[in-house]
Amino acid sequence: MSNGNVLAGAADLNGKYADVVPRAASSILLVRDGDDGLEVFMVKRHHKIDFASGAMVFPGGKVDPEDSDAAARAATIGAEGLNDIQLGFQVSAIREAFEETGVLIATRPDGTELTAEETIALKHGYAEKLEANQITMGAMAQAEELAYRVDRLEAFAHWITPPVMPKRFDTPFFIAEAPEAQVAGAQHDGKEAVESVWTTVPAVLEQVDRGEVTMVFATRLNLNLLGESSTVKEAMAAAASRTPVIVTPHVYVKGGRRMIDIPADAGFGKATWDVGEG
Repeated sequence: MSNGNVLAGAADLNGKYADVVPRAASSILLVRDGDDGLEVFMVKRHHKIDFASGAMVFPGGKVDPEDSDAAARAATIGAEGLNDIQLGFQVSAIREAFEETGVLIATRPDGTELTAEETIALKHGYAEKLEANQITMGAMAQAEELAYRVDRLEAFAHWITPPVMPKRFDTPFFIAEAPEAQVAGAQHDGKEAVESVWTTVPAVLEQVDRGEVTMVFATRLNLNLLGESSTVKEAMAAAASRTPVIVTPHVYVKGGRRMIDIPADAGFGKATWDVGEG
């Protein structure tokens, strides 16, 4: 991607990995209403993970082919009208949230909510097997009489890693209210995610500004967008009212500063961002 903000004398950093095809991935903002306002669940990635190592992120990961197979589709509520790619993104978001936090956006097929005890038992019985590809989401649903509630997800944002990175991902972000019975039990998996926290947007951004935690550009802008809402109801309504613009950042150095351009209509406030020394 190129635009008029890359002026003469700027060192264009895009292109080195332009031939790398981004892998399909999903991420999810689990939100709740807290005493100090809207809160989102975030995890800190293990320092040995080779993408965003040590950074505060939302739960997420790569899409598995089985996330959109016939069994997974049969186990969802709200998948009508979704093609296999769309379904895979959404079921993957539910799966990654479950693997990394124990929160499962699912009910019984008749709509009965899962209890905290049921979800904990499912976490112990299936999370590691899902992560190791020893079982699929469809198979788990059949065995445990589950219905994955993709109708409770709203599209929030959509980012593609720029070609300055050797590993690239095509990642829709979804937002969902954490089921009330499961909120207290949400915790990191201790593997890919080594810390976790329910936090307000101002609180975590203050940590970033103080240098206490690191955060990738897309996560920070997603948090800025989330921070425009003060309750779960507002955040879900805001997400439902917009169609995410796919953002592939354009990265360059100008005047010794690392600059990032994104589409002006992406909803993040401005098109050009100065992100520090180049």
